[in-house]
Amino acid sequence: MRRAIPSQIPPMTPTASSKRDVSTALKNAQLVVEPKPVLPLEIIAAIIDHLPVSDLMRISRVSKRFQEMVYDDTRWVHKLRLIGVWNELEARRRLDDAMRRKRAIQEAKALVEGKAVPSKDKSMIFDAAEEERRRAAAAKLLKDEEARMRAVGVSGPADLVDGLQLLSVQAGEVLDISTAAFITAEEALVVLDRVRSIRGLARYEFARIYGALGRLYHDLVRARTHNDPVLFKRFRDPQEQAKMLNQLKRFSESDTAYGWMERQERLQSMMGIFENAALAEFEKGYEAKEYEGRMKRYADVLITLNGGQACVQLFVQKHPIMFEREQLGNPMDCFRTGSFSITPVTEFFTKVSAILNEQADVIDQVFPPTTEVYEPFLERIAEDVIAEYITPLLDEARDRATEQYLKAMAGIWIHCEQFVEGLRPPKSAGEDFKEKSTKSISHVFDAHVDLYLQDELDFFKQKAEDEVKSWEKKINEEDAAAESFYMSNVNREADKKDFLTSFKKVMLLPVSVIPLPSFGRTSTPSQPAHVTTPSRMGEETGYFGSIDANATSADATSTPQSGENRMSITAPPTTELAAKAAIMNSRLDNIRSLFSLEVALNLVHSAKSSLERAALFTKLGGQTGEEAKEQCEAIFVSLLQILGSRHVHTGFNKAIDHLSHYNPRTAPADAHGQASGVAPLTTFLELVNVGDLIQQMVDVFYEEELVGKRLTDRNDFVSPAVVEKRKFEKMLDERVATGLNRGIDVLMEEVDYIFATTQQLADFNPGLLNPMENTTNKRNTIGAGFSNFANAASFGLAGTSSSQAGNRNSDMPRDFDIGPTPTAVQVVKLVETHTKMLAGSTDKNVLDVFYQEVGLRLFASVGKHIKRQRISVDGAIKLISDVNLYNSFITTMKIRSLVPHFNALRELAQIYLIDAKHAKQMASVIADQNRFGGIFRVEEVYEYAARREDWYVVKKDVDKALYGFGCALM
Repeated sequence: MRRAIPSQIPPMTPTASSKRDVSTALKNAQLVVEPKPVLPLEIIAAIIDHLPVSDLMRISRVSKRFQEMVYDDTRWVHKLRLIGVWNELEARRRLDDAMRRKRAIQEAKALVEGKAVPSKDKSMIFDAAEEERRRAAAAKLLKDEEARMRAVGVSGPADLVDGLQLLSVQAGEVLDISTAAFITAEEALVVLDRVRSIRGLARYEFARIYGALGRLYHDLVRARTHNDPVLFKRFRDPQEQAKMLNQLKRFSESDTAYGWMERQERLQSMMGIFENAALAEFEKGYEAKEYEGRMKRYADVLITLNGGQACVQLFVQKHPIMFEREQLGNPMDCFRTGSFSITPVTEFFTKVSAILNEQADVIDQVFPPTTEVYEPFLERIAEDVIAEYITPLLDEARDRATEQYLKAMAGIWIHCEQFVEGLRPPKSAGEDFKEKSTKSISHVFDAHVDLYLQDELDFFKQKAEDEVKSWEKKINEEDAAAESFYMSNVNREADKKDFLTSFKKVMLLPVSVIPLPSFGRTSTPSQPAHVTTPSRMGEETGYFGSIDANATSADATSTPQSGENRMSITAPPTTELAAKAAIMNSRLDNIRSLFSLEVALNLVHSAKSSLERAALFTKLGGQTGEEAKEQCEAIFVSLLQILGSRHVHTGFNKAIDHLSHYNPRTAPADAHGQASGVAPLTTFLELVNVGDLIQQMVDVFYEEELVGKRLTDRNDFVSPAVVEKRKFEKMLDERVATGLNRGIDVLMEEVDYIFATTQQLADFNPGLLNPMENTTNKRNTIGAGFSNFANAASFGLAGTSSSQAGNRNSDMPRDFDIGPTPTAVQVVKLVETHTKMLAGSTDKNVLDVFYQEVGLRLFASVGKHIKRQRISVDGAIKLISDVNLYNSFITTMKIRSLVPHFNALRELAQIYLIDAKHAKQMASVIADQNRFGGIFRVEEVYEYAARREDWYVVKKDVDKALYGFGCALM
């Protein structure tokens, strides 16, 4: 409604001017339009979305704007999507085809109308024949397109280019919108299967669906009983009824009008009634075993209705195996013999496998290949049959013994794998049949795997601890038995008296015991009966008893020796000192028994058994599989901790401690200088070889059992297995290095002992064999003999060479043998024997360090030994031969840093060859530092030169030439 409102209202007066003012005001009046309230389009569209189809058709007639909103193609595409019949890919493909067709028509129209079209052949400006041919083809294309459009109900050439009709149909298809609602019953059965996805024609496609299903849908939801719906009267076959109910169910998803929930519930109720009736018929067929008859028919009906899950569940639940599980076997039969037996388990799975293979044939007869029936049937068998058999079996095994439980768990899993391999897949099975079957069976173990993995780890730890404790107990018992045996004849009072007597004998030795120059043969000395050294005195008084030198441990890789072998003696010692000495030597001789390769093998075998059982469950995958892998690594870590810290590390510590107490002065006299070397050191080096074997065994176990089976990654530096393995190797290297360091001390002590006890005084001073030859040096010779005696006494023994020399014939001629002395040969053989023992069993870097240290210590020992000798010019030949032998041995070690030291030692030996008449030349040699390569200082060379047999003769001349004594300033 509009009304005139003047901008200004003049005063009302009856004058003529007033009339003119009124007319003027009327002219200046403005029209003011009052707007009416209008709903937004979004709200109107939302209201339209909730209207039934019949109301949509009515509202589309209200106005053109409402018609556009109702006919909007997206509205009908949405409904088709709710039904589940819209294919977006098909719609896009049709759109692309329509666009290509549109471009072709546009080009054809341009040619027909005489418009220029770019030619593809640019070599020719104009070809009349070609142009005429193209025009004819374009005219034919237009004519065919007009005919096709008229066939589908579209007319007008304009529509061929600009309308949505271009997106309608493919060539050969006919769209009759006027008769869309009038279709036959046969066409209604497949109406949803023939829906086309065409943009712009979604409303027409929905109209066809609504015409076929709309009336049946509304009739069905209004029915009071199952006999009222027209659907069951129009379609009599159960298969057709199931098909239509399925289509109505899908069609109901597009019902968004008010009350849609109640209508869907009524439809679902009616479908439930139909499903129960079909299930009843299916069950009758199952009981009658009409597999290919009634069962197959109603299985197809139920599958068509809603996928057939109801009949699948009925098929699974009705099987007799669900109610007759006792006939398959009793789990307690596995314990009839008192221990776990796997035979009843084998029989149980054989029966279950036969039943499943039989049912696979039935499934193929009843159900189509597209329906999965076997998998739920197998899952139900696993849950209600296999699990009910396995669970009490495992519980009983765990209550009886942990080891039986672990073996039962692994054995049952292996039988489950074999059970899956023996299953015959049905026709509906895919390529992943084995994987799905394994997964179904594996769920049976979900409740047991965690407990099993923990028990497996605990069992291995306990077993390994028991193995090591048993070994330690056996060793301790044997040591205690040996100690008890050695101490059995000890009389403490008599021992105290015997000890004092022995002490007095040592302290009050007569002067005649002091070694004097001896004359006679130069062969290896033997202990004279009238000279009593501390070691021999120990033997006489029972320090070592009658210990058999061959009763040492026999094999480094064997188990600990029994008490009888370790106490291979004729009679126990009678004094406490002798017993303790025997106990100490027994411990040193049995160093190799401190840890055993046999124990290591037993531990590795136990770990291998546990790993093999635990690794079976890595096949479960997922979190359970990862936990199984972690537990396998934990078993390996426990192996290294027990084998390393509890066994090997402790054994090396004891071995090093025993070596630290070794003293060659208290060792038996026949234990020195043997070809086999120093017994305690030899056994320790064999112990190193055992440790190397254990490390190699661990490496092989790690590579084959963990890395090879993909239980761990060797490149994962944070993996517990990798970290613990490195710790084990580091511990072994440290213990070996520490033991070798102490072993070098023991070896050098033995070398010094050999030097002190076997080196002849006349070896480097042949003049002692004929004292009348040089009477002026007799006093010096006797002094040298006393010096050697003092040096030998420091090791607990008197100078054997002097005592033997006293018994020799003074008329014996000089010995001009230029070969090395037996002492040097024995020392080289001793050191060489022990260094070769490490070759191949120790890391090269460690071996080089060991060789270098041995060489340097040998160099020092030889130097000290030379300083204890009196060397004549004739004896220098023997000394040079000895030094050459040492140098040759060092060369075989291939340690370059040692070569200069022994070369310097060779040069040093030349000093003793210089005659006394050439004192000045001797002094120049002493002062020549370059000659010795910086190894010896002048003062040190001077000290060595002082060990010449004629030093007191040449000393004055040497000092004068060296220091200038006696010079006068002119």
